[in-house]
Amino acid sequence: QVQLVESGGGLVQAGGSLRLSCAASGKIFSIAVMGWYRQASGKQREVVAQISGGGSTNYADSGKGRFTVSRDNARNTVYLQMNSLKPEDTAVYYCNAKCHSGYGLGDYWGQGTQVTVSS
Repeated sequence: QVQLVESGGGLVQAGGSLRLSCAASGKIFSIAVMGWYRQASGKQREVVAQISGGGSTNYADSGKGRFTVSRDNARNTVYLQMNSLKPEDTAVYYCNAKCHSGYGLGDYWGQGTQVTVSS
């Protein structure tokens, strides 16, 4: 079984910063893509940022210039640095990893971490 454990969410004022972390563990051979999604109350889950094993990144327009995704391949860990946070960034943030593991190719999710930005 592959597990993703997130940390770093919380309450912050508008304009502030937070750093999310997500560590993958289990019988992992390789991780093709790691990323972050978010789901605000009453809305669908949406992609925030993704990063490939080679370091190529992709960002949703909402986070460009404010969010930075990075990963530590040796630790199977992905990070999301969020700066200049806005109230509309309030959501549950989920880590995602597309892994080659002992169970084959799979799409795995963390349990989610709440980010609340107050105005």
